[in-house]
Amino acid sequence: MMISGEYVYQDGKFMVTDEMKNYFENYGYIKIRNFLDDAELQKVKEVLEHNQEITKHSYGIPDGTGRECKMALWRHPGSDVTGMVARCEKVVDISEKLLGDEVYHYHTKLMMKEAKTGGQFLWHQDYGYWYKNGCLFPDMLTVLISIDKCCKENGCLQILRGPHKCGRIDHLMVAGQTGADVERVKEIEKVCPMEFVEMEPGDALFFHSNLLHTSGPNNSDLRRWAFLMAYNTKSNNPVIPHHCPQYTPLKKVPNSAIRDCTNVTDMSGKEFLNPAEDKTVNLNAK
Repeated sequence: MMISGEYVYQDGKFMVTDEMKNYFENYGYIKIRNFLDDAELQKVKEVLEHNQEITKHSYGIPDGTGRECKMALWRHPGSDVTGMVARCEKVVDISEKLLGDEVYHYHTKLMMKEAKTGGQFLWHQDYGYWYKNGCLFPDMLTVLISIDKCCKENGCLQILRGPHKCGRIDHLMVAGQTGADVERVKEIEKVCPMEFVEMEPGDALFFHSNLLHTSGPNNSDLRRWAFLMAYNTKSNNPVIPHHCPQYTPLKKVPNSAIRDCTNVTDMSGKEFLNPAEDKTVNLNAK
């Protein structure tokens, strides 16, 4: 099924409309095609694919079936190309308009499902994790940018339309992951249609922190990498110090900074996560 709530990015012309805001509020997401153009995407891939600092800090998250996804997570944008994406006007402005408040960078991560071996992710809400971090309100979102083609065969994202209105669902540790209460999800699936989020490289999905989502294993010959940036609102400053930042003013840059940035090697200031600090994963689970 083709995902609904789709829009196409046009540089200099794109703006968040009332229709987009209403769709986000009613269904929990909007999808924007061609969000990164070919030149911007190649700049990002140059960093993600060739910088050993990122791969050095990656770790596997088991799914209970003997497979795993790999992830690298960092707290602050930094000054490299990926940091320019996290701080650029089109990402930040859209996030602020959808949430109705100033936002700051909560974290960025690279999710890696390798061909034939990449594991699945259980149904969950991002706020199921972030609630435990002391964020009192779900006034948060994630921006997922596809690095590779994302399709059913390589374990693309699956979402339910509208379950963010159910509020936060209890989350429990299952295998090595924190997952939403299975029985509650089954009931929600009966009233909120499921959609596969198939994306081309450079497409983006902006989704609410209470949107239920999952993804299947990668049984294909196609790698599936995704670049995800999470944002919290200034007024939702976490009340508990934890492994992600409390309110830190974000230094926004023009969209042109992505193309103009020449830093593809210096990762200083990003503060990569040590997975031992993250209580929402269990790396020893089988």
